Amino acid sequence: MNITLPQLAETLRHNLGLLHKRDIQLASRQFQRQFTAQGQAIRLGDDCAAIPDQAGFLLLAAEGMSPALVQQDPWFAGWCGVLVNVSDIYAMGGRPLAVVDALWACEDQQARQIWAGMQAAAEKFQVPIVGGHTNTHSEYDALGVAILGRAKRLITSFDAQVGDRLVLVANFQGQPRPHLPYCWDAATQADPAQLQAQWDLLPLFAERGLCSAGKDVSMGGIIGTTLMLLETSNCGAILDIGAVPCPPQLDLQQWLLSFPSYGFLLTVPPEQVSEVQMLCKDQGLVAQAIATITPGHTLTLKLGETSLDFWHLDHVPLTGFTGGS
Repeated sequence: MNITLPQLAETLRHNLGLLHKRDIQLASRQFQRQFTAQGQAIRLGDDCAAIPDQAGFLLLAAEGMSPALVQQDPWFAGWCGVLVNVSDIYAMGGRPLAVVDALWACEDQQARQIWAGMQAAAEKFQVPIVGGHTNTHSEYDALGVAILGRAKRLITSFDAQVGDRLVLVANFQGQPRPHLPYCWDAATQADPAQLQAQWDLLPLFAERGLCSAGKDVSMGGIIGTTLMLLETSNCGAILDIGAVPCPPQLDLQQWLLSFPSYGFLLTVPPEQVSEVQMLCKDQGLVAQAIATITPGHTLTLKLGETSLDFWHLDHVPLTGFTGGS
């Protein structure tokens, strides 16, 4: 990577995947009151809404696909509509139950391609599509997918602890998606049984208490997702760019900006990092500690002997969700 840390930081700050996370402030400003279920608070700002019930937690989430992706690669947009929701459920230590979709298309052919992608993902991830809305007389193409899951014990993004190590868990057995250079595809060609075993690690981590907090790596990339985790946990971090593992097919800068399809950031007590790494290695995954959680509200980037303060969350909020408010 022939780039200095200040140059890299400037590129990362202008990453649209990261900047678009600031749109979430429109929603965070609306939630001025706390909601409860079964006498317990529902904390807002996580990958899923975790709704307490008698058997643990129901997990509810939804994602909308980029209109550009829906037009450019409708099959993959349908696939991703299911994938990103499944990832949100597992990121919180849960297992998916079912999805529903809302699909608008200008004509049947586009809708059929989107449906084919959704059905392929539903089969691969073993989660049924059980309903939704379809309109093929729209003036535009658009897709939204919602998911329901269940967790016995949660991984939240609110509970990172100072001194924890931030561990990146990723699947390098993939390739860039053609014509989508910032999308790493580690799922469409994967063996379904192996893929399921990899997903199942997340509820295992939750139920064994191996991590204090976590998030799945979204279109904000590794840096943007780290910022969201720090914001909801009211803490900071020192992130070593040189420690970030990268697929050999990609440049590190490209990887930092990519959606990894299977990627999680977990805050792990130092004494438990080796166990997390061993469990991941057994499933063919990479698990590497890349940062340390610190007091304060600043994400500091480090590369070699150089470091800089990348983002001050107390001065410049990202999503506006802090401390599970």
